[in-house]
Amino acid sequence: MDPFIRRQLERVFKGVANHRRIEILQLLQAEPRLTLWQIRERARLGRQTACEHVRRLALARLVHKRYRGREVEHTLAPLGRKILDQLPLFLSA
Repeated sequence: MDPFIRRQLERVFKGVANHRRIEILQLLQAEPRLTLWQIRERARLGRQTACEHVRRLALARLVHKRYRGREVEHTLAPLGRKILDQLPLFLSA
């Protein structure tokens, strides 16, 4: 396997290697556009914790960030949607 593809896969798996990040992906699936404040409120996370989880999701290309003035809007990326669709396969094994 190409080393570039291995690194991409590693980044994606690290992106979903935490139950809070999976929860954030599910929140964005239910509500397509959320600010960091809204994510913090719904997931009951502190500011630093929410920032770090969203940062890792963005690095894994599972979440898109869009700057709107002072707010940052987060949306589920197509890859994030695919990952969420595949999660039940891991539970059935």
